[in-house]
Amino acid sequence: MKRRSFIKRTALTSAAFLIPEFLRPLQRYFPSDYRNLVVIQLSGGNDGLNTVIPFENDLYYNLRKTISVPKEQVLKLDDYSGLHPSMKGLQELYREGLLCIINSVGYPNPDRSHFRSMDIWHSASDASKYVNTGWIGRFLDSDCDGCAFPYTALELDQTLSLALKGENRKGLALNNMRQLYNQTREPFFKETLAVAGAESENVAYLYKTMAETYSSAEYIFETTKTFNNDFEYPKGNLSAQLQKIATCIGSGMSTKVYYASLGGFDTHVGQINRQENLLRQFSESSTAFVRNLQKMNKLENTLVMVFSEFGRRVQQNASNGTDHGTANQVFLMGAGLRKKGFYNEAPSLSDLDEGDLKFKIDFRNVYASVLNNWLKADSKIILGKQFDLLDII
Repeated sequence: MKRRSFIKRTALTSAAFLIPEFLRPLQRYFPSDYRNLVVIQLSGGNDGLNTVIPFENDLYYNLRKTISVPKEQVLKLDDYSGLHPSMKGLQELYREGLLCIINSVGYPNPDRSHFRSMDIWHSASDASKYVNTGWIGRFLDSDCDGCAFPYTALELDQTLSLALKGENRKGLALNNMRQLYNQTREPFFKETLAVAGAESENVAYLYKTMAETYSSAEYIFETTKTFNNDFEYPKGNLSAQLQKIATCIGSGMSTKVYYASLGGFDTHVGQINRQENLLRQFSESSTAFVRNLQKMNKLENTLVMVFSEFGRRVQQNASNGTDHGTANQVFLMGAGLRKKGFYNEAPSLSDLDEGDLKFKIDFRNVYASVLNNWLKADSKIILGKQFDLLDII
């Protein structure tokens, strides 16, 4: 869009401007039973074998002599596998049929670089291809109902991940709803929009982005400001993100995808205490989030998906930690699960690929299932090819 056309559509005048109809949000745009997707990213490569523990497999204890979780401490889920002892909340969700665990999720020719592997997960590309758009961003590009608004996908962070960047549309990153609203109401913001600039695509893009931000900040603030979410969450950054997401959902915001993250899972050294603390944060925060949604009668409409860019090596290293690996679990939480408990069998610890777990399910099968069956989108268009759907939701 040319800057001149954009200004005409936005009717910018004398340091004050009107948001155009094509950007103006509609309160309660979606019906009350619309569906949300909440993505939680465990950054750094969470050690899946010490998260979902094969406590009846002797190889697990032989290969992890100092960092394995003692059998008597494992929170048992079935006769073979259980959760880390710090994850009591997720054990409760499992027993209530609100948790699905998909084992051995990965992709062909895995990359052990944090940055590259995360890019692959974000873009949903083959390991040999470099793509500058994300799978959620391409969902926004697909003209889904209501996707013209930037707040259709929100990331609770200061920067926007590749996953939420499309070719023509992108999500919105924010830490604090009130702060964003106040910043967009400062004189500088309006004055910048009111100043005519050079006839260039860059200027047009700047104007469009600022107008979208102004409109989105107003909508998010006005929609959530009167909603009182007094549900108690544990302390921590992930809890703060999920509490804000619950507030958005409870207030009836027309957002379809929320993105949160918890970092620090790169446990090369001294893994035991470090991972225990992180898994406790993850379990307590996500359990509080689920309980919060239950209290608001919003859990039926919300699916939580949890992933990490890769797992860890099966054998521990000499520093009481684990090095970068390959396949890992994906967790799904919600009241709309068709498959509850374990989706598939535990990974083999004897049939390895040079010391790493072999992946059995391509992560894009999970994405395709979420896109088709939950978000009602065309996964073939968004992911670039057809992936088999899993009977999970």
